[in-house]
Amino acid sequence: MIRLDLTENTPGEFQNGVLKPAAGTQKRTVGFTSKTDRSQSPFLLLLLELEIRRRDGPHRRRALVKNIIQCLQLCIRQTDMIGWYENDAVIGGIYTELHHGDAAVAKILTKVTATLQAHLLPQQRDAITITAYVYPQQERGSADSAASDKLYPDLKQHKLADFAKRTLDMLGSVVLLVLAAPVFLLIGVAIKLTSPGPVLFKQTRIGQFGRPFKFLKFRSMYVDNDLKIHQDFMKRVISGDHDGSADPSGKPVYKMKNDPRVTRVGRFLRRTSLDELPQFFNVLRGDMSLVGPRPPLEYEYEEYDVWHRRRVLEIKPGITGLWQVRGRSRVRFDDMVRLDLQYARGWSLWLDVQILAETPRAVLLGDGAF
Repeated sequence: MIRLDLTENTPGEFQNGVLKPAAGTQKRTVGFTSKTDRSQSPFLLLLLELEIRRRDGPHRRRALVKNIIQCLQLCIRQTDMIGWYENDAVIGGIYTELHHGDAAVAKILTKVTATLQAHLLPQQRDAITITAYVYPQQERGSADSAASDKLYPDLKQHKLADFAKRTLDMLGSVVLLVLAAPVFLLIGVAIKLTSPGPVLFKQTRIGQFGRPFKFLKFRSMYVDNDLKIHQDFMKRVISGDHDGSADPSGKPVYKMKNDPRVTRVGRFLRRTSLDELPQFFNVLRGDMSLVGPRPPLEYEYEEYDVWHRRRVLEIKPGITGLWQVRGRSRVRFDDMVRLDLQYARGWSLWLDVQILAETPRAVLLGDGAF
């Protein structure tokens, strides 16, 4: 959920160059993500950072803010809003319902820039730094840390909780890697003796905010296999076209069974989830967490609806999660996404501990693991 704390203002509600909220000092939490998810139309967050020096004095500051607001009011519609993004430091403008995508964004930026050029003095223009961010970000992997911080400012408000989660990740990964060292050796030997190729399989996955990273697994497939088999299957699963063809137990399955690309040893590794062990190195590197949504493949991400992408935007991907302990491959894709979003909204360190405690049972039962 995007939460932008902007002081809501309407035209005329600034006095002496100072932005005035509609009723006292009111803050409004603006949830644009859900609206964007429904309408499929992106919105633009435009930020104007004020570089005001101490010697400029309050008069120059008020004059600058007043002139900027007057310029922005020439460039907004009734559905848009202007306000402080950061009090007395950054003015924000949100432009919604951009039905024409990149063309609409370019038009807004051109109009705002031209208006500021026409109405501000040179020294005033020099005191402004303009940045723009679009949700949803149009290119996979285009999200950098700056864009993430601006579009998701609430994610920076839980430093202590983030530190605790990262500490749990580090300690848990180190302990499990030490304990599993003999298992690593045995699995490596088994893979080498039964099929040619490397022991580890490296794959590009999509992490938090759409950042790609190298995902590690024990190789469970033959080398040089046909990716299109899985790509076509996942396209049907994500779109809802796959009917969850039942296995002999009569339960639905939303993961590929009897994959011809998988080796004999690979089937055992997947059934027991031992192929996932190298991902503890991903956790140590900070690409993943012990608990979180599973990171998607690039071609899976390309098939996502806008609301699906929130599962990789709101929280770091993990080795295990609600999906793994409450349904696994027996759950439809949309329901898996809902579980991931439920986890992101209700996250706590205690929830992580509970999921980690339930994971061994889910692995031992192996229901939904293929």
